[in-house]
Amino acid sequence: MARPSTLAFLKTESGAGALLALAALAAVIMANSPASEAYFTFIDTPFPIRFGAFDQTRSMLSWTRDGLMAVFFLVVGLEIKFEVLRGEFSSPRRLALPIFAAAGGMIGPALVYLAVNARAGGSPAGWAIPTPTDVAFSLAALAVFGRRLPDSLRLFLLTLAVADDLGAIVLIGLLFSTPIHPVSLSGALLTLGGLATLSRWKTAPRLIYAAGFVVVWAFTLQSGVNTSVAGFACALTVPIGARRADQQSVLKTFMDGLHPYVAYGVLPLFAFVSAGFSVADLGWKGLFGPMPLGVALGLLVGKPLGVLGFSALAVAFRLGRRPMGANWLELFGVSLLCGAGFTMSFFIGALAFSPADLGVQGQLRAAVIAGSLLAVLAGGAVLVQARARRGLG
Repeated sequence: MARPSTLAFLKTESGAGALLALAALAAVIMANSPASEAYFTFIDTPFPIRFGAFDQTRSMLSWTRDGLMAVFFLVVGLEIKFEVLRGEFSSPRRLALPIFAAAGGMIGPALVYLAVNARAGGSPAGWAIPTPTDVAFSLAALAVFGRRLPDSLRLFLLTLAVADDLGAIVLIGLLFSTPIHPVSLSGALLTLGGLATLSRWKTAPRLIYAAGFVVVWAFTLQSGVNTSVAGFACALTVPIGARRADQQSVLKTFMDGLHPYVAYGVLPLFAFVSAGFSVADLGWKGLFGPMPLGVALGLLVGKPLGVLGFSALAVAFRLGRRPMGANWLELFGVSLLCGAGFTMSFFIGALAFSPADLGVQGQLRAAVIAGSLLAVLAGGAVLVQARARRGLG
């Protein structure tokens, strides 16, 4: 049976998925309306943040990506640590299948993208764009299309998405870090060491942790390492033990406290500033170029084939067990929903290609939206058929 905390997480993510879709839709509408100039001015106008020696000038899109999204990765890190030590990941038998599925879900779309972009004019550098899964969007789709299907499918998707997020953080750290500034990196590492030492002080004020997170982020932003790594690293320093026997852990307090703000605030804002593109600037030829076609097919074809294929291999070799009570048709439907790359694909796309190249960014955003929506609709159709076979209507 699912734990109450897991059910609360699923409820929050499912609700946030609808808000993500509305934010992206609003961005596309504004970008193609008389308000388009106001929209692009809002996301592109630079503004400074100065505090002591910290002096950075960036656009709203950049601050959202490198600033607020670091909080998202902090929450992801907290969730991963909790699941490894206390939750789903603490059981190797439950963990094996989602881990294999997540690996396949990253390899499959990368191979499809590279196959499409292998010819002249292709852009192999974007191979990581279709590899992630947007957990909020995919869980929202499962809530709509998978009503009354086994709860094990939801836990499978959630666990897979968390493992997928970890893989995305590794890729971002390896592929998209710029030349390293040793002094700033040393400051980040020293502050992380201080936070790790602080974890032994059970009654340490939470404000000290919050201040430490901000300092690590500021150093990391100037170090050349992507700030997503800073968010994840900070999460690992938060103690999972409770201050007193009658209290929940510091980690759980931070996770539960931040998660709604990230789900209903940070991610929708990022979707809004990242999804807008001008249809007039694309052209039909641009939409079917190697890069956008590789992204869309990676999400629609590569992602479900990788997830389902690696799941089948894990079950065949008895390395994992199929979700309890679920059949292969239902697992195929969930595999298709994993093709909802959405905000995470936007995030990687903004790192893989220059935000200043509006034509490429427009093609990328259109491809991510098209591939994600087609994958969700295909997955929904499969799950509706699976429900009909069970007589669930």
